[in-house]
Amino acid sequence: MIQVKNVWKIFGDRAEEALNAIQAQNLSKAEVLEQFNCVVGVANTSLDIKEGEIFCIMGLSGSGKSTLVRHFNRLLEPTAGEIIIDGIDVMQLNTPQLQKFRNERIGMVFQNFALMPHRSVLDNVAMPLEIRGIGKNERLQQASEVLEIVELGAWGNKFAHELSGGMQQRVGLARAISANPDVLLMDEPFSALDPLIRRQLQDEFIKLSKQLQKTTVFITHDLDEAVRIGDRIAIMKDGVVDQIGTAEEIVMNPQTEYVANFVAGISRLKVVKAHAIMKPNVTDLSINTPSVRKNVVNLNASLTEIIEMSIQRPGDIYVMDAEKVVGVIEQSDILKTVIEGTETS
Repeated sequence: MIQVKNVWKIFGDRAEEALNAIQAQNLSKAEVLEQFNCVVGVANTSLDIKEGEIFCIMGLSGSGKSTLVRHFNRLLEPTAGEIIIDGIDVMQLNTPQLQKFRNERIGMVFQNFALMPHRSVLDNVAMPLEIRGIGKNERLQQASEVLEIVELGAWGNKFAHELSGGMQQRVGLARAISANPDVLLMDEPFSALDPLIRRQLQDEFIKLSKQLQKTTVFITHDLDEAVRIGDRIAIMKDGVVDQIGTAEEIVMNPQTEYVANFVAGISRLKVVKAHAIMKPNVTDLSINTPSVRKNVVNLNASLTEIIEMSIQRPGDIYVMDAEKVVGVIEQSDILKTVIEGTETS
C-alpha cells in the first residue's frame, strides 16, 4: 500500500547543497549542521507497508519518526526521494490533486486532538465530509454512525471541552475515519493521556482496526505500545531506520546495539511465540499419538502459555498447525529462551 523510497529530509536554506555533500563525502549529522547549518531529519529511508497492516514507527525524541510520517500526506516536502501510496506518486500531485488525495485517501490523528472548539462533536466528525461537499443531512448521518463505532453516539451535541481527554481523542479518531480513508496516519495519538486511559484506548483501537482493516501508520516512542498494537515495527535513530520486523523478530534478534538497548526492557513472555523456538517435526509425529495429544499448542502460543503447560505436564511440547504436528519444543528450548531474555524480563 505504501512505498517509501530513499527519502531524505534536510531542514535549512542549503538543504540541496548539504545533501550533495552527504552523498559525496558521507558526512555525519553533526558535520552537516556545522558546515551547512542544516539539520538532517530523515536520512535515505526506504520501507514498504502492506495493505491492512498496522505499521509502527518508533524511536526517541528527535529520531525522525514524526518527520517521516508527515511526508506521506505532504505536510512536509522531502528533500529527495519517492512516496507511493496505492500506486499514486504523492510527490507528483499538484495542489488540487493533493487536497483531494488528503481528503479522500488519508486520515490523520494528532497527539493534541486538534478539535474545533466552536463546533459540536458531531460537526467535528463530519468536517472531512463537509470539505468534500457532501450535503448536511448525509454527512451528519455518516458522522453519527462513526460516533457509534467509537462508542460516543450520545455525545454528538456536546463540545470538545465537555469531554475527557480520552473521549476527545476518540472524536479525533472518528473524524479521521469518517471519510473512509484508505490510510490512517496516527502521530503519537495516545501519548498525552493517563496510563490507564491510554491502555483502554489501545485496546479499543486494536478492536477497531480488526473491524475496519485500514492500513495504519502508527507513530510512538513507547515500545510497549508498539508491541501491543503493531503488526510490524520500524525503529528509527537519527533519521535512519535501524531495523524493521515483528515485535518477536526485533526482541529475539536485534540487529544493532541501539535496537538491543531499546528492547532491553521488554519481557519475552508475551512477545515470543511457539513457532520461533520450536524444532521442526522430523519424526512425522501424529496428533493422534497419546503422548502428543496431551501437550499441544498452536503456532502462535506465547512463551507464557508454553511455560504454564510445561509446569502442568512436564515433557516435550508439540506445536500444531491445521491438525498437523509441525514442531517440537523441548524443556531446554524453553530454558534457553528464558535465560537469553533475563535482561529483558
